[in-house]
Amino acid sequence: MNRLATVALTALAPISWGSTYAVTTELLPPDRPLFTAVMRALPAGLLLTALSRRLPSGQWWWKSAVLGTLNIGAFFPLLFLSAYRLPGGVAAVLGSAGPLFVVGLAALVLGERARLRTVLAAVVGAFGVSMVVLTAEARLDLVGIVAGVVSSASMAAGTVMTKRWGRPDGVGPLAVAGWQLTAGGLVIIPVAALIEGAPPALDGNALLGYGYMMLINTGIAYWLWFRGIGRLTATSVTLLGPLSPLSAAVIGWAALGQALSPVQLVGMGIAFGATVAGQLFAAGSAPDSASVVESFSSTEKNDRNISMDLMDGPVRR
Repeated sequence: MNRLATVALTALAPISWGSTYAVTTELLPPDRPLFTAVMRALPAGLLLTALSRRLPSGQWWWKSAVLGTLNIGAFFPLLFLSAYRLPGGVAAVLGSAGPLFVVGLAALVLGERARLRTVLAAVVGAFGVSMVVLTAEARLDLVGIVAGVVSSASMAAGTVMTKRWGRPDGVGPLAVAGWQLTAGGLVIIPVAALIEGAPPALDGNALLGYGYMMLINTGIAYWLWFRGIGRLTATSVTLLGPLSPLSAAVIGWAALGQALSPVQLVGMGIAFGATVAGQLFAAGSAPDSASVVESFSSTEKNDRNISMDLMDGPVRR
């Protein structure tokens, strides 16, 4: 599969994550973010693991636990904490800083060159997102800001280390996604039980919403995301991140009747343009996708060679 098709399929993940806000507000029980995180991650992880018919072995038990904690177990609760303590616009802007973390970590861990034009694409993308989601009433909260920054850093570290470690010989991205989602869901369970107590009663709308979140928004989306990490550079993958708040804005306008101002439309154009530019820059400096897959096809090779959600509401993945 050529690079353009790989980028397009990977982009479906953040586009899907943009629907989280609408589904959460319209279908799910209110004020249960951690329970929602568990319902997203654990059933999807168990399903993908069952479909792959592969369990971790050897060092992949602890590697899956580490990656699952970074990408899911720590990321989800911190993201929700940020979203609840900050206006959605501020939380989204903090989340859009994730590509900058990845650019830095990828340079240190994977040896990916931190090109100035790539950094500029990430900065311009974050600026465009801020035009879409920030409002004049936005307030700042120190705990929320720290949680938002750490959540972005956690996801960035998970993305880079997923690229760094690759996957075992003969194991596809379906199994890797399943292992990480399962591990992340298990990490969140005690936190959810301690903070939110017993699970809420679920009606038909909630079951429909959780079904969508589990299958489409999480299971398929994270499979595509980890598949993309295996075939593209970590920087290229993370530069697709602004598509999530842009998708949330479009869904809010189309499905929830939320208006888009001229400034927001301009911001959407800037963020989308920066995303496209980032992919073009990455394409000009990235190795061929086949060589990337080969370079990260075995754990032993990985150990030897390092080459590698809106407006006024919370924006969530």
